[in-house]
Amino acid sequence: MSALHLSLLLLLAGCSLVAVAQKSDSNEFFKSSVFTPVNSFTSGVEGPAIDKSGNIYAVNFNHQGTIGKVTPEGVASVFIELPGGSIGNGIRFDSHGNMFIADYTNHNVLKVEMSTKELSVFAHESRMHQPNDIAIDSKDRIYASDPDFLDGHGQIWRIDTNGKVTLLDNLRGPTNGIEISPDEKTLYVNAVPKVWAYDLLPNGDLGKKHLLIEFRGFGMDGMRCDTQGNLYITRFGKGTVVKVSPTGKVLQEIVLHGKRPTNVAFGGKDGRTMYVTIQDKGNIESFLVDFPGRERKMNVK
Repeated sequence: MSALHLSLLLLLAGCSLVAVAQKSDSNEFFKSSVFTPVNSFTSGVEGPAIDKSGNIYAVNFNHQGTIGKVTPEGVASVFIELPGGSIGNGIRFDSHGNMFIADYTNHNVLKVEMSTKELSVFAHESRMHQPNDIAIDSKDRIYASDPDFLDGHGQIWRIDTNGKVTLLDNLRGPTNGIEISPDEKTLYVNAVPKVWAYDLLPNGDLGKKHLLIEFRGFGMDGMRCDTQGNLYITRFGKGTVVKVSPTGKVLQEIVLHGKRPTNVAFGGKDGRTMYVTIQDKGNIESFLVDFPGRERKMNVK
């Protein structure tokens, strides 16, 4: 065999190995597995949010009114107890590492200073029905969904860094999941059965909105963007997380073990592990995705 033929064979063999490796890697994407034991959280499990060390936080670990902390290895414990009948829902971290919690029973957004676990009421608004999920931009402004499930409508609020609360819009349908695009030019809000995309203005106000996508059958809950602008949306009752492009095209639907996913967050060493809180199982599932979450791009001060 000539040296040329041998080189060609080696090159082809190398390409085949690379192709097999890439196929093997891609096969690991979008396959959900159980991360914490069933019933380690209550049916009120929500959140979740990931700190700089990779720890996962979700509400109502072991019993209602708590914030649970789960290490990257899956070891869970109570991080803090919420006082005064407060019960958390959505959780986010700002650029300074402070935790913010939507407290739906007391119409609050709570703040936790992580090093001391000092908890305070960052914002209170009696006109809120039940602050549900929150998103934070790179200027640390908070956007909160506020559903009224009884009347079938919802509100969107902005909470500035000084705690000032501003009503941004009212929607038909109970507002639930809320997220910001990586370029911070779009605010996504879902109100079953529709997902709306608002122009997000530099001052934090909302401009025009358009329908991103509409689903028939089953519900929706929390959602998050990856760095490419794709939106991951929980399909409550269907037991899936659906990946939707910025143009509203369904790209992927990930089947979960539980049927009632409540929210999602990106974590892991490279930001490509998605954690999903599951109401009917009282636990967290996880799976790998192809691009990291958009919050990884935010500057940490």
